[in-house]
Amino acid sequence: MTDTYELEKVIRQNGFTKKQCASELGLSEQSFLLKLNNKNEFKASEINKLCEILHLPDNSLFFVKEVN
Repeated sequence: MTDTYELEKVIRQNGFTKKQCASELGLSEQSFLLKLNNKNEFKASEINKLCEILHLPDNSLFFVKEVN
């Protein structure tokens, strides 16, 4: 499960919009939003690309356990 709040924060901190991130991944904005909001899963290649462009030290934001 992706930590949506933290990932959105990192996107903003790096000066990107969600639309720009989607474009970098070759996705439509709608497809990116579905993944960001945990309706669909990110592919490993998409996670790697986001980590690269957002300067994330690891992929931990994409593997958060759901809190009940």
